[in-house]
Amino acid sequence: MPSFNILATNHTSFTVSDLDRTLAFFRDGLGFEVTSRAPRDPVLIQAITGVADATLDIAYVRGPGHSLELIQYNSPADRGKVESRPCDTGFAHVAYDVDDIDAAIATSASFEVKPIGEVTTIDKGPNKGSRVCYLRDPDGITIEFIEKANAAS
Repeated sequence: MPSFNILATNHTSFTVSDLDRTLAFFRDGLGFEVTSRAPRDPVLIQAITGVADATLDIAYVRGPGHSLELIQYNSPADRGKVESRPCDTGFAHVAYDVDDIDAAIATSASFEVKPIGEVTTIDKGPNKGSRVCYLRDPDGITIEFIEKANAAS
């Protein structure tokens, strides 16, 4: 047993290339609330991240039961882009239960967030009978929509 306690989940974070575009998707496409947006002290950020010459802007969006931190680094100039597949170690995604997966996919497409696979019905496990789909935004952030078996009536 650890000598400390986890008290709560604070947030999940994604680094993005265009904070305005990503905020538009979460705010206007998914209906999340933007709870803050501001630059941060570069000295503090460099100490936390270990990234020399880092400058950035951070926004938080709040959806049902959880906050996402969205970070746009403005420097250093040599930053890269992660391009992982769901089968690659270190891949991550965030999943949301929706009441209409087809409408969620259609709305997401207008924000350049598009399916990477097919809408599929799960045949086993806790989501048995649910319809699911992975979508990816231009930065590679993957969203999973799950329409529970009894949600679409």
